[in-house]
Amino acid sequence: MRIFTILSATAMTALMTVAFTSCVPSVDRAWNDRVNTTFQTSSAWKPTIDTRADAVMVYGTGKTLEDRIASWKERGYKVDFMTGIAWGGYEDYFTGAWDGKPHLDEGQRKADGDTIWHGRMVPYIVPTKGYLEYFKETQVKRVIDAGVESLYFEEPEFWNMAGYSEAFKKEWENFYGEPWRPQDESPEATYLSNKLKYHLYYRALDEASSFAKEYGRSKGMDIKCYVPTHSLVNYSQWEIVSPEASLASMPGIDGYIAQVWTGTSRVPNYFNGVRRERTFETAYIEYACMNSMTAPTGRRVWFLTDPIEDGTRDWEDYKRNYHATFTAQLLQPGIADYEIMPWPQRIYERLYPKSAGSDEMIRIPEDYATMMQVMTNSLEYIPVSKNKVSGSQGISVLMANSLMFQRFPIHDGYEDPSLSDFFGMVMPLLKRGVPVGITHIENVGYDKALADVKVLLMTYSNMKPMDPEAHSRLASWVKAGGRLIYCGRDNDPFQSVKEWWNTGGFSHTAPSGHLFSLMGIGEDAPEGEYSFGKGSVTVIRKDPKELVMSPDSDTALVTAVENMYSASGGKLELKNHFRLSRGPYELMAVLDESVSDKPLETEGRFIDLFDPDLPVMTKIVQTPGSQGYYYNLDKAPKAPAVLASAGRVYEPLRKGRVYSWITKGPSETVCAARVKLPSRPVSVLIGGEEKLDPALWDEVGETYLIRFDNDPEGVRIAIRW
Repeated sequence: MRIFTILSATAMTALMTVAFTSCVPSVDRAWNDRVNTTFQTSSAWKPTIDTRADAVMVYGTGKTLEDRIASWKERGYKVDFMTGIAWGGYEDYFTGAWDGKPHLDEGQRKADGDTIWHGRMVPYIVPTKGYLEYFKETQVKRVIDAGVESLYFEEPEFWNMAGYSEAFKKEWENFYGEPWRPQDESPEATYLSNKLKYHLYYRALDEASSFAKEYGRSKGMDIKCYVPTHSLVNYSQWEIVSPEASLASMPGIDGYIAQVWTGTSRVPNYFNGVRRERTFETAYIEYACMNSMTAPTGRRVWFLTDPIEDGTRDWEDYKRNYHATFTAQLLQPGIADYEIMPWPQRIYERLYPKSAGSDEMIRIPEDYATMMQVMTNSLEYIPVSKNKVSGSQGISVLMANSLMFQRFPIHDGYEDPSLSDFFGMVMPLLKRGVPVGITHIENVGYDKALADVKVLLMTYSNMKPMDPEAHSRLASWVKAGGRLIYCGRDNDPFQSVKEWWNTGGFSHTAPSGHLFSLMGIGEDAPEGEYSFGKGSVTVIRKDPKELVMSPDSDTALVTAVENMYSASGGKLELKNHFRLSRGPYELMAVLDESVSDKPLETEGRFIDLFDPDLPVMTKIVQTPGSQGYYYNLDKAPKAPAVLASAGRVYEPLRKGRVYSWITKGPSETVCAARVKLPSRPVSVLIGGEEKLDPALWDEVGETYLIRFDNDPEGVRIAIRW
């Protein structure tokens, strides 16, 4: 018989002070050995928002910048800086306090003369040379002088509906060398106006980042510059212009934050004739879009999720959509850097409706906060993985920055409702369980951009190529064995804008004509399949929007993909789910509106990380329209180890049959943690008090569940078995 000795609280505390000589390898990791989680806040440190990420992005300068930086540094955080480049607390510039000249005329203006405001005295900005000087002098220099080495220039945004201010008119004349034209007068004026907006924010970021790096070098600092930005998908949906993919090769930009969350991903789109929210599917393609922007260049990208959103909804709505976006981001296995949340003060401290239709306003429910913190803390440990999402790999959709240039309600009777010319190529595949990817035409000059693509879908009904070189790369890829599906009627009014394919030495009526000519296909090639070298091209003479805006209209596209994929040596797998393993973490998403309404069933031993009670399950039944996030106990490290926790784990140590650690988390929240142990515990000390409860031991998973109030100062845990 094994004899157990239960130590008193005093004896256990004394034991924990011993300099232990061994530490069990586990998922626990010393804080700040690598910065891969961060969050943004305009607040100084407060116990209620101490999320325990690796870094914090202090937002905005104002009068308190240095004090706010100091407050977070005192708590051990790496402190970075974020500010808007298209808007911000720059009232001193607009009112004239900075240089004696008012600059409100530099706000973005609509056709009726109204300024587009982000807040009181905060207009969206036309980034003139004068504004950029102000930005560099008052924002960039001050932050670097405060000792910050990583700068985030957020949301370079120019609204499509803007373009009527005097400042913009001057920029037009300087850029095009001709008088300004109102963008609503013609498709060409719309295209040229938005192309200029794209250029202005490319210039702004180029100048700001170059200045930051040069000024930093003068002070012996290595400055990094990043751009937090929405996806190209979302900016096109919301009719906003931004540099997007072109920043991936800008010398001064070191990476991105992919700003994807419920607010961007719940924008309705069409599939099978129905327009509705499809948050998971849209988030999946948004993250894929952002990943592909930097993948060929090797630059860094963080993925953002938000447990709530800008719009006022109820807590149940927030939770449901948070599950969808969180799962979608983890289904990109090559990314393991995350902004775990924006604005923690609004998540933890503001009031929102308790449930749909309820008038009761409450702070974040205890169980939601616990679940959210389990999820965000897991991001410290989820690995980059070479595993692939289940399904047929190598199918991609081509995108271009010019998607943003054509977003205008109606020109000459042509419209693209809900960005359907894009989603018309994506949804028929994604809804059938095909993990479709994105390829940016701006990146096809990089070998990696097309290296793993077997079948590429494209259209010019909603975008146009910026230069002929991209066509040369695409033609070479097809000649070497690639399979291209071109879907479009080529009759939208933007085909005839004054651009490279119809000027200079070219006289093509549509840009596809140039691409087809490089592959020996007639410019006006009718629908059909054509060979070129070792590859082939399938032409479908429908705009992609026609495939999703009416029921049962996508068969031709799916059949073409099946045939092309078969010709590339594979068999297209159609199913109603996605799943992915990343170390011990299991991701599952089951689709509705798919090829089947059957649930996805999996047997094994799992911890449900979407449940604040962290239950151990032996069978998962994932139903259509839902997502799941699980810890696979059969892949857990050797005991003892903290496998899941709603607080950050520090100093995990083992001495004999005692395992101890410190947990830190935001005040006014509850920590739940599941701990793998060699055998049933005989003592559980939480904050020095004995809290053993035999009912919390799970024999199947050989784990013990603990719960206690979080404390940013730390709570000591010690378990003896």
